[in-house]
Amino acid sequence: MTGDAEERVLTLGLRSIEYTVQYVCSFEIYSATDALGQVIASFSEGAWSMSTDKSAVTIYVFGKQYQVPQNLTMLTAMEHLGYRLLRGCGCRGGFCGACATVYRIRGDFRLRTGLACQTPVKDGMVFSMLPFHPATKARYDIKSLKPDINSLTRYYPEIMRCLQCNSCSRACPQDLPVIDIMAAAMRGDIANAADLSFDCIMCGLCATRCPAEIVQYNVAILTRRLYGTHVASKSKHLQKRLDEIRAGRYDGELAKLVKMSTTELTKLYNSREIEAGEA
Repeated sequence: MTGDAEERVLTLGLRSIEYTVQYVCSFEIYSATDALGQVIASFSEGAWSMSTDKSAVTIYVFGKQYQVPQNLTMLTAMEHLGYRLLRGCGCRGGFCGACATVYRIRGDFRLRTGLACQTPVKDGMVFSMLPFHPATKARYDIKSLKPDINSLTRYYPEIMRCLQCNSCSRACPQDLPVIDIMAAAMRGDIANAADLSFDCIMCGLCATRCPAEIVQYNVAILTRRLYGTHVASKSKHLQKRLDEIRAGRYDGELAKLVKMSTTELTKLYNSREIEAGEA
């Protein structure tokens, strides 16, 4: 068999193995400690070799013990070890909320929460990612609801069980005052709840710590939807621009943009006229 033929066979074999591992393994993750994981990790772009640095720390991922460099986050540590993340990995900058994780430090009884992309590894850290939080998520027609307490308690009656213990606020990676958001929701203060929760990234960590079993992030997004639909004043210039778009006024310009290369688009963007206060 020629060198090219061998390379093609190897490539097809690796793709077949990778496909099988991706869709069969639990959590849709594979480990470099497994034979298949070692093969795939060794051929993955950017795969890292294990560090022999004395500054390495011992961590436990899904109950398995590893040593990794101490300057990694939980997310980069998993990739360092050969885990390929198909879920629980999004923006990598603490904005999408996809990598919610629970962890403990050996010798400390506290169960902690955080985002894997933001939390540095520590010696003796034991952690497990939460690819999905099985929370109550109501379905509703937002236009048929009224912006009041009845709309909130209709779909999330558990908010009235809030103990104001502040566990939700302590768990929030955005440092939002979740306790105040729930207090506003319990009063039916839609505008305040929507404003306070504006930076919520929907990671679900607040709900994992709530003794009253409230799904704070879904309550919060309902308040924002109610506010945006029924309370916030409508933007006249936005409506005017939408009407112009629907009428086809900008079809020609959009067609030109679609045909531009990335370089041309970057140059056009950087040379745009910046309005006061935008810079």
